[in-house]
Amino acid sequence: MTGLVESPQLVKGGLVLVDPASGGLLGVISLQYNPETLTRSFQIQATGGESGDRSQALRLAGAPVESIKLEAVLDAVDQNPGGDQGLHPQLAVLERLAYPRSSDLLANDRLAASGTLEVLPIEAPLTLFVWSRSRIVPVRLTELSVTEEAFDPALNPIRAKVSLGLRVLSVDDLGFAHRGGGMFMSYLQTKESLAARASIPVLSVLGLEGIG
Repeated sequence: MTGLVESPQLVKGGLVLVDPASGGLLGVISLQYNPETLTRSFQIQATGGESGDRSQALRLAGAPVESIKLEAVLDAVDQNPGGDQGLHPQLAVLERLAYPRSSDLLANDRLAASGTLEVLPIEAPLTLFVWSRSRIVPVRLTELSVTEEAFDPALNPIRAKVSLGLRVLSVDDLGFAHRGGGMFMSYLQTKESLAARASIPVLSVLGLEGIG
């Protein structure tokens, strides 16, 4: 016995990029430090709420629109000691999520120049937000804000705060046959399984003996 207590292994949150057709791994973006706060909001998709149709009052039109917001801190000294570009590579990985690939833009431009009547919008990789094994969900980047807080002598950013806004993509967005739709259903089923483990309080804790 050495008397030393082994620290628990820290699991990092992040984003995973997947080819929606093949399921091949395209990239992993891990957060350097797990944020202390993660905000989730839900826009409920009810039906008939304002129409006055009483038969629809308790019905749901689909999954809620779930939004996720978080802030991550990046530090070049901790992440890449001695790096000559500061945080530029790490920020570029995140910012790339907001852009189509240059090769796709050039390919669409060639199609348009050749007289193609309809050029389809560019499909981005399937992005998964990973926050433990219990929360792996397909998302779309809706907001990205970067605040660069310190620079080296060559003006490379060496400390930055990144704010991410994500929208969870459900089967209403992707369909059941899409790989991301299957990921959402797994996410929902995991949520149902976790809810089933929660203890159900009795009515007495609310000061009631019965309902009705």
